[in-house]
Parts: sequence; C-alpha cells; structure tokens
Amino acid sequence: MIRGATTLGKVILGIDPGTRVVGWGAIEITVRGPRLLGAGAVVASEKDLAERLGTIRRELDRLIAHYRPSAVAVEEAFANKNVQSALRIGEGRGVVLSCAAAAGVPIHQYTPATAKKAIVGNGAAHKTQVAAMVARRLELREVPKPLDATDALALALTHLELGVRSKLPLSPKGAARGRSSRAPAAG
Repeated sequence: MIRGATTLGKVILGIDPGTRVVGWGAIEITVRGPRLLGAGAVVASEKDLAERLGTIRRELDRLIAHYRPSAVAVEEAFANKNVQSALRIGEGRGVVLSCAAAAGVPIHQYTPATAKKAIVGNGAAHKTQVAAMVARRLELREVPKPLDATDALALALTHLELGVRSKLPLSPKGAARGRSSRAPAAG
C-alpha cells in the first residue's frame, strides 16, 4: 500500500466479533480526517464451531497482514441475558484477541455503549443510526454493508476519537474510557 503525503501512516482495524459473522473495517488516519481503506464481514458457514473459528482466524490473520494496523479496536465483552450467546461471543472475541496479539498489534477494547456514544452521541443508539453516522464521518455516499462492518468501523472511529485525538498513544497505555492491552513482542 503506497501512502501519500497527506497520510499519517496510522491504520486502525475495527473488529466486531462473532462466531458466524465477524465485521471488520480499516481506516487510515490522514491530515484531512479518517479515510476508509476497506470494510466487510468474515462469514463462517461451517456447522462445526471449531471449523468456524479456524476460518475466522485465517481471515483475520490475512486482514491484519494486509492492512498492517497500528491498533486493533474490538468490542469489549458485555453481559448478555442469554448465557449461550455470551459464551459464543466470548469465543469469537478470543480469536480476535489472539490474532492481534500474535501479530504484535496493540488491542483496544470498547463497550458497545461507549462506541455508540462516541459516534452518535447516544449510548443506546440503534445500529442503523450508528451506520448512518459512520458513513457521514467517513464521507461515504452509501452506508457500508453489512451492519457488522459498520459496527466495526464505529469501533475504529471510536478509537480514533478517544485514543488518538485525545492525545493518547495508539499503543497500550490506553484509550480514555476504553481498556487497552498490548500484545507481547514476538520472540
């Protein structure tokens, strides 16, 4: 990827975890503001959970190698009334955290409410409101599809807003109001 003179060379990869669909979105920080590099979803259709997680791992490894992010912003675990759903989301998050850690990329975690508040101004905003504001902030003509991708872009923009623009480093010491961790250096 060739970077022009207007870029700052920082890429944030947002990831909305799951075990069937994982949304992702990559933005680059430029002097003019964030620029969309790519967005989409990894869809794992295998029936076996382990096979789905393996598919997600391979695709996330490929995305991290392609975009070489300075930071990964991921949805933080949250309490869910359905215990099975919470466990499945946790398994998907584990794959995301493992991929970023293996690549040595700093990980920043934000709750859904924190991301919604940072993007829309309302921590209880609906997914469609978040999607519309993501498109507006990135100056896109259309809302990226699927909504899992816009959720991931919202996480990346949240990190830009809370972690970068507040003068906090992209690396581990963290994002205000979000939790951060640093992957250990590869040995």
